[in-house]
Amino acid sequence: MGLAGLVILIFFSAIAIFALFADKSGLDKTLVTEQTLKPDCSFSTTPAQEAEGIREVPCPPSSSFPLGTDADGRSILTLVVQGSRISMLVGLVASTITMVIGSLVGIVAGYAGAWTDRSLMRITDFFLVIPFLALAIVLAAVFGSNIWVLIAIIGFTSWPGTARLVRAQTLSVKEHLYVERARALGGSNWHVISRHILPNVMPVILANLILTVAIAILSESALSFLGLGDITRVSWGTMIDQAFDNGALTIGAWWWLLIPSFCIVLLVLGFTMVGYAFDEIINPRIRER
Repeated sequence: MGLAGLVILIFFSAIAIFALFADKSGLDKTLVTEQTLKPDCSFSTTPAQEAEGIREVPCPPSSSFPLGTDADGRSILTLVVQGSRISMLVGLVASTITMVIGSLVGIVAGYAGAWTDRSLMRITDFFLVIPFLALAIVLAAVFGSNIWVLIAIIGFTSWPGTARLVRAQTLSVKEHLYVERARALGGSNWHVISRHILPNVMPVILANLILTVAIAILSESALSFLGLGDITRVSWGTMIDQAFDNGALTIGAWWWLLIPSFCIVLLVLGFTMVGYAFDEIINPRIRER
């Protein structure tokens, strides 16, 4: 399972890297609509569609456009390639923010104990009981739909689960004899945390980080689908949002909706498979079952 997930991640990572150097002129609606479409891919509408006010119909998959086009004549293949870059960026950066905040809160709470632990856990509980999607929608509506604002919203609202997981592991590690020995020899709190606590907690943090990337990608897709994504950038979530806005289901443009949705599912599945495999490696009890 882990190898299969790794193959999926390598595939999408290669696409995202390719997108950095690929020609982006295909994203310009003006340039695309001014070009002449090839004979096997024309925007023809039926009388029934014209009666419903539909003037442009996306081109289905053909030899000219392997994955079809959207209503503006842009290749779905080009949009998927460019969208992979944004989806991967949001997932990796937002999950990194989540990991840093959650790990910091969890280690400090677990190691310090007493009132510090209680205070930090009450703050964590406060964020846990707030519905994530509702909070993210409110913050996105207040601060705007910039891609970096979206990353910050996902990162700063997804850390409580990581904090509780890291705290539990820290409570277990700090009871080991080598930690007590380091304290007895006069080691400072920073020395004990950086040399003994953090190295033993890091495998759990990394396993949780991989799983959090999948959640961040789904969160970005959900917010973009609700119209709160960055409309100036192409992502798989904005593709689905535009497909629904243009009535892709009504006009039978299944490729416009299905292909980005399949990419999201496949990428999330890849991160999930690698995350569970990594968790099985570092957790002997799971491996035994």
